Amino acid sequence: MLSYVVRRLLLMIPTLFGIMVINFFVIQAAPGGPVEQTLARLQGRNTDATARVSGTGAGEVGGAAGGATTGTTPGSSGAAPRGTYQGAEGLDPALIARLEKLYGFDKPPAERFFQMIGQYLRFDFGDSFFRDRSVMQLVLDKMPVSISLGLWTTLIIYFISVPLGVTKAVRDGSRFDLWTSTVVIVGNAIPSLLFAVLLIVLFAGGSYFDVFPLRGLTSENFAELSTWGKVGDYFWHLALPVFSLVIGGFAGLTLLTKNSFLDEITKQYVVTARAKGLSERRVLYGHVFRNAMLIIIAGFPAAFIGVLFTGSLLTEVIFSLDGLGLLGYEAAINRDYPVMFGTLYVFTLLGLVMQLVGDLAYTVVDPRIDFEGQNA
Repeated sequence: MLSYVVRRLLLMIPTLFGIMVINFFVIQAAPGGPVEQTLARLQGRNTDATARVSGTGAGEVGGAAGGATTGTTPGSSGAAPRGTYQGAEGLDPALIARLEKLYGFDKPPAERFFQMIGQYLRFDFGDSFFRDRSVMQLVLDKMPVSISLGLWTTLIIYFISVPLGVTKAVRDGSRFDLWTSTVVIVGNAIPSLLFAVLLIVLFAGGSYFDVFPLRGLTSENFAELSTWGKVGDYFWHLALPVFSLVIGGFAGLTLLTKNSFLDEITKQYVVTARAKGLSERRVLYGHVFRNAMLIIIAGFPAAFIGVLFTGSLLTEVIFSLDGLGLLGYEAAINRDYPVMFGTLYVFTLLGLVMQLVGDLAYTVVDPRIDFEGQNA
């Protein structure tokens, strides 16, 4: 098993490198980079993205702008240096060159990429263009919110789906199976976004009840609460966001659990176990459960990653939860490249590690599985 883990870890290196290469050059080709955003701001075109520009980088740009405006006037002639951005007319070429140097665009893309990779190997993600903080500090500050949403959502989905799927398989074709299938289909058909809005209207002071908070992960007086008070306050804030994610996430796992059980129940070893006189409970939970749950339990890491990175963005926006999803979205809108690439690197690396954890979970659930003898 050790050699398999080592091979998988070594395979992560070219995989991570390839993902970063593709995303780096795709993002570089997209219009509206950080220099363009800042130039638009200096020219007075305060778009939604540029209006939020703040921090040290913006301060340096402001100083550069102030020092450069004395020698130029709008509409003045003079060729801009090669590589300047569209929409830069009327600004001093020296200012544009300072902006490019400030954001690192005075170097060729290949040089910037390998410099970035060298820093990332040391987990040095640099500083945000438009926030006066390091990317690593931003990620660490936002991580607890996203992990809270992803972990509790995944756990609750499993606690609901696995027992429900097993019961549906045992009682296949009954009224219980029919009615629960209806509930599962309806729950799967409701978008998490729509259900989140409905929960706000009903229970967060929208139009009816004001029971749950609508902003943040903790209350303002969280530090003053007792230990149990902090626990209660934490889950009180999580209740609506997690419920909105759970309602649309348990359907697929429930049906997968049911189908896995039904597939195992028809196999020969189950018939043999029943012929030996074993009780139905012993057959189901002593033999069938382990084999049927193999793919379910081993898929937990991937399910967690899916909820963490893809399912929580809209939920974080709706419930004003400042997590990684919202951070990545704002970075993409503002073209904050260090935050974009830093979060992408962390997400990709964590995803690859969790895939390895999922493979190792197979051996925990079923020791008969041996990756050591496979060319994986």
